[in-house]
Amino acid sequence: MIEISTDKAKLQVELIHQFLATTYWAKGRTLEEVQKTIDHCLCFGIYIDDKQIGFARVATDYTVFAYLMDVFVLPQFRGKGYSKLLMEAVHMEPKLQSCKVWMLKTSDAHGLYEQFGYTQVKNPERLMERLL
Repeated sequence: MIEISTDKAKLQVELIHQFLATTYWAKGRTLEEVQKTIDHCLCFGIYIDDKQIGFARVATDYTVFAYLMDVFVLPQFRGKGYSKLLMEAVHMEPKLQSCKVWMLKTSDAHGLYEQFGYTQVKNPERLMERLL
């Protein structure tokens, strides 16, 4: 049985950390840092028979802005539509329905996100970032 939940108590934080530590975007993130990001975001776990197979989190003010991060499905479960189910759940979440601006960064998953309305930034000259 497939389940998608925002219940943080169900998240398998060690599994999330192990996966993220191997990615280009979160390499080197500690277990403590992963836990802190979970504590301060709206998180989504995707499960098959209570075993976590994927994750996504959203940093948001629940009114105007939502920033999608750390989206993944474990490699052995890819190609079965689970990432699409996860993205649908994120975008259908009642708490996020008033958010008008959604953003994310990706180097390799443009095709997935385009299916959910994400596009290249129309006015990149308006965006700034501060990297430390």
